[in-house]
Amino acid sequence: MSELKISEPEDASTSIPRALRVSAAVSWRMLVIAAALYVTGMIIIRIYVVVIPVAIALLLAALLAPVVSWLARRNVPRALATAAVLIGGLAVVGGVLTFVVNAFINGFPDLQRQVVASLEAMRQWLAVSPLHLNDDQIARYIEQAREWLQANQAVLTSGALSTASTFGNVLTGIVLALFTLIYFLYDGRRVWLFVIRMAPQQVRDKVDRAGVAGFTSLVGFVRATALVAVVDALGIGLGLSILGVPLAIPLAALVFLGGFVPIVGAVASGAVAVLVALVTKGWVVALIVVGIVLAVQQLEGNVLQPLILGRAVKIHALGVVLAISIGVVVNGIVGGLLAIPIVAVLNSAIRALVAVEEESPDGTAVPDEVAEADEPEPEETEPDEPGEEQKKD
Repeated sequence: MSELKISEPEDASTSIPRALRVSAAVSWRMLVIAAALYVTGMIIIRIYVVVIPVAIALLLAALLAPVVSWLARRNVPRALATAAVLIGGLAVVGGVLTFVVNAFINGFPDLQRQVVASLEAMRQWLAVSPLHLNDDQIARYIEQAREWLQANQAVLTSGALSTASTFGNVLTGIVLALFTLIYFLYDGRRVWLFVIRMAPQQVRDKVDRAGVAGFTSLVGFVRATALVAVVDALGIGLGLSILGVPLAIPLAALVFLGGFVPIVGAVASGAVAVLVALVTKGWVVALIVVGIVLAVQQLEGNVLQPLILGRAVKIHALGVVLAISIGVVVNGIVGGLLAIPIVAVLNSAIRALVAVEEESPDGTAVPDEVAEADEPEPEETEPDEPGEEQKKD
């Protein structure tokens, strides 16, 4: 009799197609990442009063830290260098704000006079236009607008009260941002080392490399964006001044601030400049301003950003638009302002982590165990855990 061959039960995993197994593995990992991002986002939204000032302080630190380091390398005490940079920065910002506010106050009467003249011209045009609106009809529409304002006075008042509470939050955020900025400039490296000590021992070096790469990208982004914003403000402000548009200096300052929000900020600030020119100088000057704004934006998009910003941050234009859109939806103007720096930091950090994984000679990732065995043990000045020295003895 022939012996019966008993076949071993087939492993269930081998009966599932490889494509389905890979898709399932990727799917549950993506779900975990999405859940972690959602929880992180909810926490940030709850404590946004703290998160936003710290993020702004980090942006300012990326702009000012190289100056502090430059002074420290020339034997200037770091505390003195930090104080000098902060005082100098506050003096520059205060001087610019004073100059812009004075220009706005001095130019407002001219703006008011030209707006009144433009409204009178518009009234005359409405009378002879196909609408044929006479003075009585225009007065009736104005009266309806006044009645609407009176009917919604409670809503407007509550908005003013919420604005007052928002002002308190803004003041608190300014103080917190300034306090955080001082520590970032004076003791930034120790703050970062304290943060990475929360990571497991075997990945601290990778986290350190990723963090340094991300901050380096942030420094380049802030420098390049500030330079591009200055060029935009000078170009558009000079054009507005030549055309005699009121409030040219405040509008140039608005263009400078809008330059820190790529694509969207330039369009919004340029639209405000065109609107002011249209109301005060007419449609001919407004069209000229449109041409100036488009010319400056073309110079920015085709020359400045590829040469200056492209070296610091390599992000596709679609990624920029999507990041800004998500930032605006999540947290308004501040979200749009912080969206690109966050994406730039994450992009550089992830690239650094991938580069670390690809450092093996054959091009494959180095297992963590092998990397730990090859790396020398770091010298510890003090034991990580209490009682470690007693155990060694």
